[in-house]
Amino acid sequence: MILPRRQLLIGGGALAAAGLTPRTSWARSPTDLVLTGRFVQGGHAIGRTWPRALIFVDGESLTAASADGAFIVGFDRDAPSSVQIEARLAERSATRTLTLAPGRFSRTRIDGLPPSTIEPGDPVLLARIQREVALKTEGFASRIDADHFRDGFIWPLESFRVTSRWGSQRILNGTPARPHYGIDLAAPQGSSIRAPADGRVTLASPALHFEGGLVLIDHGQGLITAYLHQSRLDVREGQAVRRGDPVGRVGMTGRATGPHLCWRMKWRDRNLDPSLMVETARP
Repeated sequence: MILPRRQLLIGGGALAAAGLTPRTSWARSPTDLVLTGRFVQGGHAIGRTWPRALIFVDGESLTAASADGAFIVGFDRDAPSSVQIEARLAERSATRTLTLAPGRFSRTRIDGLPPSTIEPGDPVLLARIQREVALKTEGFASRIDADHFRDGFIWPLESFRVTSRWGSQRILNGTPARPHYGIDLAAPQGSSIRAPADGRVTLASPALHFEGGLVLIDHGQGLITAYLHQSRLDVREGQAVRRGDPVGRVGMTGRATGPHLCWRMKWRDRNLDPSLMVETARP
């Protein structure tokens, strides 16, 4: 059964219990480094600090705050249990150490996939896959100067059923594969996919071997969302999108056995759970 989006979200009381807080105004805090988000493997921290401050994660300079002082840091599926985030601007610095909760990752078995989508061996196909890897690498390398993530995300589908959760260990045609870095949202063929937040399209390709119809959107500072298996694309590369704008249509192109949207998110080289970004409060 396809559930309305509102039935899949947690309410205000449960929101606090889950480590989220209600939305707050984007106002200057007396604290030099404020963080909110989901402090768990696959989660993220949205922060506010001095405008254009450099942001260090475990001592490594990874990003910089926007002109309004907003920044984001992502935690990979296998992130350590403790992460130190530091903001530096000239002689000023502020540091916070976060304790990350462990993720809970299940096993997912999928059978009946074409062998060429599991272990491709044809030289022509391998050359095509390499060209497509280069396209995706370029799309994920985008770093627009924006902080569209700070207002939180909505679900990219109005109605859907979660068929595979993020981070699950995949068994494809009986062969163990790498973890699934997307959340699968089953919906009828042709259902409209919408942008969950403002951003800029960095890749719009209708027929990749594994992903099928694929769109990538940069929401600022290297936070990129991906929309796989589309039957139709409604955006073009370089296009600016606003929250709720149509991106494309649900399909089953590429490595898929039924109509669904595989929704993914990366921050720089880290794979994040996009569902955790929905309704995250602003610091």
